[in-house]
Amino acid sequence: MQTIDKHVYKLIVMLAILTITSGTIVYHIAEHWSWLNSYYFSVVTLSTVGYGDFVPTTPFAKIFTTLYIFVGVGILTTFITVTMKRRGAKMIEKREIKTKD
Repeated sequence: MQTIDKHVYKLIVMLAILTITSGTIVYHIAEHWSWLNSYYFSVVTLSTVGYGDFVPTTPFAKIFTTLYIFVGVGILTTFITVTMKRRGAKMIEKREIKTKD
């Protein structure tokens, strides 16, 4: 079961990286923003902070952003949830090992 969890976790990590990377590339091309600004907008958008300092202006970027939010927020939420569950399980496992000694 633990190997399945590792495979699932690796898949979720890859999906999170792919989501942020694809957003960065699309915004760089569609909005002609710098790579840093495109990355920044991707992360701020998916974290649901939305400072408003960058705003998509092209119709394509606006449509992409709506889809990006729906898909990306779910992926990042899953990533954070699974990461926290794994850390919690490791902490419990360490406590159990200490109490057995």
